[in-house]
Amino acid sequence: MELLLKVFALCVITAAVASLLRRSEGELALLLALCAAACAAALLIAAGEPLAALLRTLADKTGLSGAVFTPLWKVLAIALTVRVGGAFCRDAAQGALASVLETAGAVCALTAAAPLLLAVVELVEGWL
Repeated sequence: MELLLKVFALCVITAAVASLLRRSEGELALLLALCAAACAAALLIAAGEPLAALLRTLADKTGLSGAVFTPLWKVLAIALTVRVGGAFCRDAAQGALASVLETAGAVCALTAAAPLLLAVVELVEGWL
């Protein structure tokens, strides 16, 4: 809960200041938002370690290999990166670039998830 409050405060204060700057210094407002997003990402990454430890414990207890969990982490990272990057592109009035980024993210996510699809196919083949 404390993390959420920190990120919330960082984002709301940055949004307010960037809104004031946008009228006269649009580039500076975008740079400020990028810096705030980087700070928030650093906070979230540091706070994500307990979740990563939980997933490692689940993998150990279930006997599932890292080949199952690694693609999930990759897809999650891709999704979050594309979401934030797309929002920044739209804020910079670059909707076309946001669409290209989202398409690239979808292709990368499907590529990262391919090992899971292959594992499912092998599992089904083993049942037949």
